[in-house]
Amino acid sequence: QVQLQESGGGSVQSGGSLKLSCAASGDTRCMAWFRQAPGKEREGVTTMYRGGGSAWSSNSVKGRFTSSQDNAKNTLYLQMNSLKPEDTGMYYCAATALLRACGSRSATEYEHWGQGTQVTVSS
Repeated sequence: QVQLQESGGGSVQSGGSLKLSCAASGDTRCMAWFRQAPGKEREGVTTMYRGGGSAWSSNSVKGRFTSSQDNAKNTLYLQMNSLKPEDTGMYYCAATALLRACGSRSATEYEHWGQGTQVTVSS
């Protein structure tokens, strides 16, 4: 049984930083971060290969967000710097046990999801 629990969200001003964590249990071969703003579709933020290497980052966060993984703790992180109001949304951790889906930026490829953590950036 896979369980994912995000933490670290909050409210910050534009230019601020937050670090999200996703504690995982079970078979989570590859993980990723997604986000969803009010009224918009869920979109990929960063995806990881099995073992923790970065596979892909959205152009909108490149240079500002860094994803990392502590395999010993089975925890995924998202360091978010230089936050902008358009980064506001619910951030979700996702995982897949399917190797073919590793690194995918498509939400449909991930079968396990956390409940999300809210990030609000004010101008």
